[in-house]
Amino acid sequence: MANHAYEEHYTKEDYYQWQGDWEIVYGHAYAMVPSPSFRHQLIGSKIIKQLLEQTENCQKCHALYEIDIEFSEDTVVCPDCIIICHEPDERITKAPEIIFEIISKSTAKRDEQLKFELYQDEGVKYYIIVYPDSNKAKVYHLKNGK
Repeated sequence: MANHAYEEHYTKEDYYQWQGDWEIVYGHAYAMVPSPSFRHQLIGSKIIKQLLEQTENCQKCHALYEIDIEFSEDTVVCPDCIIICHEPDERITKAPEIIFEIISKSTAKRDEQLKFELYQDEGVKYYIIVYPDSNKAKVYHLKNGK
């Protein structure tokens, strides 16, 4: 008898039927932390406040907090904060200009590796990873596809 590994492949149709907080990347499901910590929410609130202030005079720019981005049929993520510089349809399907992820211990590897590569491949111009425990952030700027 052959021993074939079985692997689920999910789509956005599956994703929108699930309860709780999830993301799917290339068809693989990832459970999110049930609720971000107080410090995580505080940092996110401060970031979004500054982004809203910086974009208030630009009619095509929008600063958004914890919103789904549908990169493809099998990839839907929910970053902490984003800036888009276009008018979206019902859902966001185009790469944001800027994405912020606030690191949690349970999502650090995913944010630093999997999402880093995903956002690079999707053409996100700036990816900012915020590290609450060290009060630092890493800012990545996409140049020539890298």
